[in-house]
Amino acid sequence: MEEMEQIGERNPIPSKKPSPDDIAGLIYTSGTTGDPKGVLLSHGNFTSNAKGGIRMYPELSEQDVSLSILLWAHSYGQTAELYGITYIGGSIGFMGSVATIVSDMALVRPTWLVVVPKVFNRIYDGLWKKMDEEGGLARKLFVMGVESIKRRNELAEKGKSDIMTNLKFKIADKIVFKKIRDKMGGRLKGSMTSSAAMNVEIAKFFFGVGIPLYDCYGMTETSPAISMNSSHDYRLGSVGKAVEGVKIVIDKSAVKPTAKDGEIVDYGPNVMKGYHNKPEQTREIMTPDGGIHTGDRGRLDQDGFLYITGRIKEQFKLENGKFVFPASMEEDICLVPEVANAVIYGDNRPYTICLIVPDFISLGSYAEKNNIPTRNIKELVSRKEIQDMIAQKVTDAMKGKYGGYEIPKKFILLSENFTLENGLLTQTMKLKRRVVLQKYHDMIESLYANR
Repeated sequence: MEEMEQIGERNPIPSKKPSPDDIAGLIYTSGTTGDPKGVLLSHGNFTSNAKGGIRMYPELSEQDVSLSILLWAHSYGQTAELYGITYIGGSIGFMGSVATIVSDMALVRPTWLVVVPKVFNRIYDGLWKKMDEEGGLARKLFVMGVESIKRRNELAEKGKSDIMTNLKFKIADKIVFKKIRDKMGGRLKGSMTSSAAMNVEIAKFFFGVGIPLYDCYGMTETSPAISMNSSHDYRLGSVGKAVEGVKIVIDKSAVKPTAKDGEIVDYGPNVMKGYHNKPEQTREIMTPDGGIHTGDRGRLDQDGFLYITGRIKEQFKLENGKFVFPASMEEDICLVPEVANAVIYGDNRPYTICLIVPDFISLGSYAEKNNIPTRNIKELVSRKEIQDMIAQKVTDAMKGKYGGYEIPKKFILLSENFTLENGLLTQTMKLKRRVVLQKYHDMIESLYANR
């Protein structure tokens, strides 16, 4: 390295400083609802977004450490982590693999994480599985802690507190929750989550444990951040306020006149320069005055917090004319311990159905406990008692939160997960809904044929 520095000193070359409008990167969209397109992002796009995001977390400094879990080939990991953490002079450790996340956290001891909600959904699910397996005092303490967090939140909303509730929380925090924090390195001060909506109850749990989760929102075409919750200004259930320099407009022309929400349109220095060699698609998504249609539905509250209400391209209408927004339903279904992945469908149909990829480990444990003989996963998911069990658990989990017309009437259990290898997930681990529905077209049609 010293020799290279000496060569550089003997042969100085003037640095080239790009213009904010010069293209810095070409990032392809994940192709969740259509064919991938190359997004042209400039130096100005990236820098405005990274700096605007970092300013929403003034507590971060050169002392902070992140564990890299997301791909830097995509805008979320690239802007929020690579550029953001580098900008403040922090350091980044690298995850070995999905299987080593827990041990990697213990090794790197991150103070900050940039992740997707599924990471914390799985941690939460894993905690409950472990408690259910251990049972006894450990589970009782965990349940006591979870209930005390809920009670503390309820009282806090009314400006109240309770000595007994606080005592229960302190006991659970010292014996149970501290172990959770230690498993994650022991010094995690928070995490940014994006790419899907964070379940509010899970977010409240981690806030209570001492690991706040800040939900954010964006897309590749906006570099990617549009809005962010921050440590000093957040509202659970929302995706935060507009990033510095960004203006959010709710366009109601794409929805019914009586709707309280509309399509989210973004304006600001984060908006892409266009799609590479695709002028028609660029014109379709861009507004004449320089904004960009996100394709997402949302609403702004009186304080400027943005709430996502659905995705225009993914929503569908049932025969009865009622609209269904599958994404949030699928996220909630995946919180059922026996479920790994789910897809809701019902476009112009009399009712919704659900394709489910079971959690094969949980399914194997269930079969063993209930003396259900099986030679392989394919045989297991074909058994009626397994199908009925999962259908009932999913239905129970959705009752009270979704309308009767939204809850699936029939289910398909799949023996193969959605993966990158079989082409059902994008590089950012998002579902290729159109491809999934095409692959399982015949199975779906058979459900509706047998009303």
